Amino acid sequence: MSMALLDVQNLSIHFGGVKAVQDVSFSIPEGVVYSVIGPNGAGKTTLFNLITGVYRPTHGDIRLRGESIAGKSPDLLARRGVARTFQNLQVCMNMSALENVMVGAHLRLDRNLLKAALRLPGLARRDEALRDEAAGLMAYVGLEAYTGARADSMPYGALKRLEIARALAMQPRLIFLDEPAAGLNPTETLEVDRLIRRIADSGTTVVLVEHDMKMVMNLSDRILVLDYGRKLAEGSATEIRNNPAVVAAYLGGHA
Repeated sequence: MSMALLDVQNLSIHFGGVKAVQDVSFSIPEGVVYSVIGPNGAGKTTLFNLITGVYRPTHGDIRLRGESIAGKSPDLLARRGVARTFQNLQVCMNMSALENVMVGAHLRLDRNLLKAALRLPGLARRDEALRDEAAGLMAYVGLEAYTGARADSMPYGALKRLEIARALAMQPRLIFLDEPAAGLNPTETLEVDRLIRRIADSGTTVVLVEHDMKMVMNLSDRILVLDYGRKLAEGSATEIRNNPAVVAAYLGGHA
């Protein structure tokens, strides 16, 4: 049996007396869409923050291809192929759309201060290659019409996809998308739905937090359900849809 891409073992974090995530375990293979759902306050974003290095766990371990990454910094995790987007847009509004995507690639560069100061020809060529790569990623997410635009001139739905393009510029093997369809209209949601499947089909593993249950059920190869920081259920979309505990706690309850 092949090793899981991501293996989360008995993960917990406590904020004072609040147990935000409690003893959660799961494994994710490569090339799938793995969704995390649950009522508001269930611990979904906290779980993302633990895995992507924003928080250090109180207990448990997180392994990427068998190597522990628990408590590692986000920049180190980025170099190891872990990228993410956030619930609230993290876009640099005073930059162009293209520059925002280029920012996502900076951790791949071997630029040093001496080369930057001297402006060696190789550096200029690499910057041009980065611009071409960023433009290609904007086309990939359906934003070719905004290649020359400033971020602050773009509509909200386009900015959500711009953030995904920036994360993809890091060339991740594992990408965490935190509510990528939040605030989008049905047409925009369908565009994001198709984009996520395209990303997974390209071989990048997607971990998704999303409240749009139609999207989750349509996209997910596997679903983890959290409730009050604990793992309530895990399985296929069909298994989750027909799980009485999930229906009571979330799908038909207080979501």
